[in-house]
Amino acid sequence: MRQAIRLFCLASVLLLAQVPLTAQQPKPDPRFDRTEAMIPMRDGTKLYTLVYVPKQAKEPLPIIMLRTPYGIDDRAERSFKEYFKDLVDDGYAFAFQDIRGRFKSEGTFVMTRPARDLKDPKAIDEASDTNDTIDWLLKNVKGNNGRVGMLGVSYPGWLTAVAMLDPHPALKAVSPQASPVDMFLGDDFHHNGAFRLSYGFEYVAQMETDKVNSRFAFDRHDTYEWYLKLGALSNVNKLHFKNKLPTWNDFVAHPNYDDFWKKLSLEPQLTKVTVPTLNVAGWFDQEDFRGPLRIYELLEKHDKTNQNFLVVGPWNHGGWGGGKGDKLGRVSFMSDTGAYFREKVQAPFFAYYLKDKGTAPSAEAKMFQTGSNTWESYDAWPPKTAVKRELYFHPKGKLAFSPPADTEQASDEYTSDPANPVPYRPRPVRPTYPGPEWQVWMVQDQRFTHGRPDVLSYETEPLTEDVIVAGSMKVRLFAATSGTDADWIVRLIDVYPQEYAKEPEMSGFQLLIAGEPVRARFRKSMEKPEPVKPGQVEEYTIDLNWGHHRFRKGHKIMVQVSSSWFPLIDRNPQKYVPNIFEAVDADFQKAQQQVFRSPKFQSRLVLDTLPNAPK
Repeated sequence: MRQAIRLFCLASVLLLAQVPLTAQQPKPDPRFDRTEAMIPMRDGTKLYTLVYVPKQAKEPLPIIMLRTPYGIDDRAERSFKEYFKDLVDDGYAFAFQDIRGRFKSEGTFVMTRPARDLKDPKAIDEASDTNDTIDWLLKNVKGNNGRVGMLGVSYPGWLTAVAMLDPHPALKAVSPQASPVDMFLGDDFHHNGAFRLSYGFEYVAQMETDKVNSRFAFDRHDTYEWYLKLGALSNVNKLHFKNKLPTWNDFVAHPNYDDFWKKLSLEPQLTKVTVPTLNVAGWFDQEDFRGPLRIYELLEKHDKTNQNFLVVGPWNHGGWGGGKGDKLGRVSFMSDTGAYFREKVQAPFFAYYLKDKGTAPSAEAKMFQTGSNTWESYDAWPPKTAVKRELYFHPKGKLAFSPPADTEQASDEYTSDPANPVPYRPRPVRPTYPGPEWQVWMVQDQRFTHGRPDVLSYETEPLTEDVIVAGSMKVRLFAATSGTDADWIVRLIDVYPQEYAKEPEMSGFQLLIAGEPVRARFRKSMEKPEPVKPGQVEEYTIDLNWGHHRFRKGHKIMVQVSSSWFPLIDRNPQKYVPNIFEAVDADFQKAQQQVFRSPKFQSRLVLDTLPNAPK
């Protein structure tokens, strides 16, 4: 079990805050006195910690702490340049720590260590290690004011979330950023139970092949071609991993939402707001978008004192941690959104709760509205004024606010062929890391799939007024398959005008707003999958999570439906097998897919929208 629990972190090992790094070892920051310490935990294990105290401190200072499994020897100096720059300017002491069993810390490393038995005073977990560290810091860091703040991106964000579940009395403010929450329902390795193939395979190969990071030796420049040649997932162990890499074996052993996955989930523990919490996410986070939204949503149910906040900007994974944030790929946001967050949101949050300076956050939710490229503030998220609007599928690829008429034909069809799956980004698909496309694939032009015979596209006429999405985005899909299992991939796209005078090079651009898969076998239960009956119409709800996007007048709203998104998502055999990880090549078959749009089966897009206001 201990080996299996390593699963969650394995993806996160490379999901660290994307602070720009340099190849050269940075010099110690001359503004600080730097101290190395081996801090003893309650069981005697010592954790390697670096403490930085400003040399010119004029008053007692709070301590900002970051705990990580990635190594801390040069993290401070790098972070001080951008991620923590505004905090440094405000004046704090800082503590960086290698968690138990990693790098220079003692002990045994257990990934996403389970919560300890509170009845056992000697039991340990990440929360107890955090609390023991804070005890030591308060006693040993000269001139501290008795308050501690904690933050981090991805796995350090998860460590922050764990710490706030059982907080030390001195922990007065936290910011879990891009923290994973549930690895089966919607974070790194699965989305709605559909396996994220290229991501999972490449992390396992990189992190478990050797003690050091090891890049898998693809023999194809285009990994789309390599994964297609690989065939069924059962070939992974047969041809490559040889049953030696425990995380892949965990994937195989736990294909459904069983106790293994549930014990790794933070969701059941998010039942109270213990300290002021700043949740941070990016609209184009290619790794952990659902996690921070879910933390906010679950905590908000228990927030009686207005201490739970949400910030979402136009960023990829950790993109707010460094750089200006003025653009991503070819998409410009018309302002320095990353710098704005670090200076105007993150720094004031900690200053107020740790130093009694400034004011409390003025908005419950600070949300960047893509499309208009503006920051908007709300006292609740989704906004209380949001109303549902529905866009219905119609013949000839039309999407409209009016429901289908009685005379309209029932469905559209396509053939899904596992031998020719729809790519998730333009080919060649280079490896996830260090391939540069992984960082920006969510803002790549989606025209590369438009017109494929196995992709259905439904789009509105050019909009006569802006449509402002603010909150939930879901598709209610009525569909049938000739097989006994199927995947349904839905993507929501903003189609720019064919003549876009503002940015001519963006004319006709198709911007992905959101996309998610569902696996038919899980339509009734994530715990107990079952086959579908060939030809039977089933309703699928595809949750595209939250969004805040302004579809501008003259643009079009498009919904695309397909049955593959490769190799981001593994191929469905389209023949029900108890465990797709044990399927063989002979199990894969073509299937005829039907998407219904009749008065009885009204496939449609359901959006939370705001009243239109000029921008």
